[in-house]
Amino acid sequence: MKGGENKTILWWGRFDASYSRNRILRKILQNNGYKIIDFIPRISRLGGLEAFFRVLPEVDMVWVPCFRQTDVVSARRWSAKRGIPLLFDPLISDYDKQVFERRKYDAHSIVAKYLRMRESTYIQCADILLADTPEHASFFVDVLGADRKNTFVVIVGAEEELFFPDRSARGLKTEQDLNQERPLDVLFYGSFIPLQGPQYIAEAIHLYEGPPVSWHFLGDGPLLEQCKARVKEKDNVFFEKWTPYDSLPERIHRADILLGIFGDTPKTQRVIPNKVYQAIASGKPVITAKTPAYPSSLTADDGNGFIWVPAASPEHIARAVACLAKNSEKIRLAGQAARVSFDHHFSYKVIDKQLYEAMEHLS
Repeated sequence: MKGGENKTILWWGRFDASYSRNRILRKILQNNGYKIIDFIPRISRLGGLEAFFRVLPEVDMVWVPCFRQTDVVSARRWSAKRGIPLLFDPLISDYDKQVFERRKYDAHSIVAKYLRMRESTYIQCADILLADTPEHASFFVDVLGADRKNTFVVIVGAEEELFFPDRSARGLKTEQDLNQERPLDVLFYGSFIPLQGPQYIAEAIHLYEGPPVSWHFLGDGPLLEQCKARVKEKDNVFFEKWTPYDSLPERIHRADILLGIFGDTPKTQRVIPNKVYQAIASGKPVITAKTPAYPSSLTADDGNGFIWVPAASPEHIARAVACLAKNSEKIRLAGQAARVSFDHHFSYKVIDKQLYEAMEHLS
C-alpha cells in the first residue's frame, strides 16, 4: 500500500496505542509514508470542543481506532465541518457484547434496543468502516445498518516482529523431545470469557485418553474459577498467571499444542482471536472451533496447521489433542503448515493490501 507520502492521519480518541491491532495498523500506515498525529481528548464526548480550542493541524483523514465508540460522534462533527473523511475501526460491537456475549440484557428489552440504536448511530458516522472478518462486516451491515459499499475487511493478524517460529536449538524439538518421556505442553491462554469456552477444555481433560500431556491455562477472567473447580483433582493441570505481552512469544514457543476458542456464543462464529493469529505465526498447531470467520480454503481440511473441532464439544477437543499427542511428526508438520497458512492468509502483506483497498475508496 503506497500513496501515503505527504498525507496526515489524525488518530482520534482515548485509545490504547500499545494494543496489538493499533500497533499493527499504525506500523503499516507509517511504512507507507503516512504521518500519524494523535489526539486524545480528556472527555470523549467533548472531544470536538477540545479540538476547537487546541487548534489541531490540517489532516487528510480522521481515524477512530478500535473500541472507541464513544469518541466517534465528536470526531464526526469535527471532521464533517472541515470536509475531512472519517474512518472507524470498531473491532467489536458493544451491543453484541452486552446483549449476546455477556447476556446482560434480553435482545427484545428496551435497553437492548437502545444499545442497538446508539451503536447504529456510531457505525453510520463513518465514511469508511473496518471489520476484522467478513462475518463481522455482515453483522455491522445487517444488524447495525452500516453501508456495505463503505465496509471493508482488514484482518487483525499478529505482530511479526514478536511472533515467529523458534529457530533456536531450544525451539527445534527432536523426536525424543516429543515423545512420552516428556508430557506434551498443551496451552490455552486468554481472558476466560464465554466466547473462548475454557470450560469445554476443562471438561475435555476428564475425557482425554491418550499419551501423557500437561494442560496449561494462562490468564484470568470470569470462568477461571469454574475451570479450576472442574479439574481440581487432576495433577497434570496447571494455572499460570498472565504473562507480560512481550514475554508471550517465549511462552508460546515452550508449548507443543495451542488451544483456540470453543464457545457457543454468536460472536464466536464471527471472530478470529489474537491467540490464533499469534500461535500460527509462531509455527504452532492450533486446535480451535471451526467457524465461518476463517477463509473457506483453511476450514476445508486439517492439513494447514489447524485442527478443527465443533464449538462447545469437549469430546472433540479431547480426541484432537490425543491425535496429535500420539504422533510427534504430525505436530512438527502441523506447526510448519501453520506458519505457511499465516503467511498466505494473515501476514502484514495481506493486511497492507486490504487496507489499501479501503483507503482507495476515498480517492
